[in-house]
Amino acid sequence: MGKFDEVVEKAKAHLAEHFAGHNVDEAMLLAVTKGLGPSIYGKDSGTVSCSQDSEKETVKKSFLMKKHGLTDEAACDKAIAEVCEQYKGARMKSRPVFYYVLVKKLGLEKNY
Repeated sequence: MGKFDEVVEKAKAHLAEHFAGHNVDEAMLLAVTKGLGPSIYGKDSGTVSCSQDSEKETVKKSFLMKKHGLTDEAACDKAIAEVCEQYKGARMKSRPVFYYVLVKKLGLEKNY
């Protein structure tokens, strides 16, 4: 199993553990993960820290607004806060999982 496949398997395990009852769209998870590029392999860059405002700002500005063209900052902040709340049981929040859940929550699948 390659490194990418390992990241995807870990992401699926996190989804099963922290987002129970969520039917995983594997094709979408693969697309979101692939879209993150090499950042998924780094210890720090592969995770999202909900306790750091700068990290949440990066998710909002770089991922939601720049990549997906969203313009409503309040809606972006609300979605990020909701995912942080749902994912609070994990100390290390997987970036692919965090972004995948945002994509599903905000209906951004068409961008993939």
